[in-house]
Formats: sequence, structure tokens, C-alpha cells
Amino acid sequence: MAAKPAALSFEEAAVVPISGFAALQAVRDVGEVQAGQQVLVLGAAGAVGWFAAQLAKAFGAQVTGVASTSQLELVASIGSDEVIDYTRQDVTDGARQWEVIVDTGGRRTLSQLRRALTPTGTLVIVGGEGGGRWMGGFLRNLRAPLVSRFIGQRLRMLASKPNQEDLQVLRELIEAGRLRPLIGRTYPLGEVPEAMRALEAGKTRGKIVITV
Repeated sequence: MAAKPAALSFEEAAVVPISGFAALQAVRDVGEVQAGQQVLVLGAAGAVGWFAAQLAKAFGAQVTGVASTSQLELVASIGSDEVIDYTRQDVTDGARQWEVIVDTGGRRTLSQLRRALTPTGTLVIVGGEGGGRWMGGFLRNLRAPLVSRFIGQRLRMLASKPNQEDLQVLRELIEAGRLRPLIGRTYPLGEVPEAMRALEAGKTRGKIVITV
């Protein structure tokens, strides 16, 4: 008999709705990931990417997770079929293509991402970073659906919406041992400035939790 998954801690339970909704809707609803598909998750060690890689695996996809050198073992631990170190390999150089890309990293341009996408593949953009002075990384979110009208690829941005039905789906996957949150570090309320500095410096894995 399989061992019963350990109960979630308070901190783990707190971050599931925040990142879990985004990942579930990105993979299932926008990306429409199907069993057997090749899925690339950019930022697989981050909060949303961590969930997205696990969910794509739960839906039967072949998952490639992209992360930094220090995070490769972490990403492999959730069952990714392949892990790629983005500091050593450019997954958008056109040498390989995936049917679905879930981008939680936010710094690659649409043209770069399209090179890694099959001619009829789907790109799901989650959030935005970097970019210009006024729009930042969200400029590509606005451009994606416009460009998508003239090509075979589907370029989509995610607008995540919490709902009770998806919360139940996440709960069932967690109880089945197929989905697990990742807590980077827990800080007491008095150390919020330190937590923010760590977050801005990119020195965290997964979600930061502030305890009150």
C-alpha cells in the first residue's frame, strides 16, 4: 500500500492558492496541455513554474524544466523528464522546439520564444519582467495576441482568476501526492525588509512566507 502523503504545513497551505491557480490555469486552460506533448517550463524553480512543471507531468506531458545551475537538482526532484541550465544553454536558439511553452521567467522576447515553439504550438506568458521604461515586461503580453492573429502559433497571456472549483482540483492533486508547494524561506514580520531584499536579488527558491 502506498504511503499517505504528509500533511501540508501552514506555510505550504498558504502559498498553494496564490501560485497554484496561476499554474493550473496556465497549463490546463491556456496551454491546453495534453498527454504526450512536449512542454517547456521556463523558470521551473520559481513559485508558479514549480507548480506548472508538476501539473504538466500530472497531465501526462513530457516536461523540460529550465532553471539555474544551483536549481537543477531541485527541478529534477519533481519529476521533470529533462532539466536545462539556462546559464549554459539557450533553449530559444531554435535547435529544439516544444509544443507548449509556459514562460514564468519573463525576460525573453516574443521572437526568442517563438523560435523554441513548434509551428502550431502554444506559448503561455505568466507575468512580465524587464522591458522598457513605461510598460516593462508587460509590453509583450499586449503584443502576443496581436502577433498571434497572423501566425500559426498561439501566443497567449495568462489572466489568473481564483475559484472554488480549481481550489478543489489543487487539493485533490496535493492529497494524491502529485503536487507539492515549494517554500523558499519563512520570515517573521519584523524581517520584511530583509525578505524583500532577498526576493529582489533573486536569492529565493519558491515562495517567501511572512509569519505574523
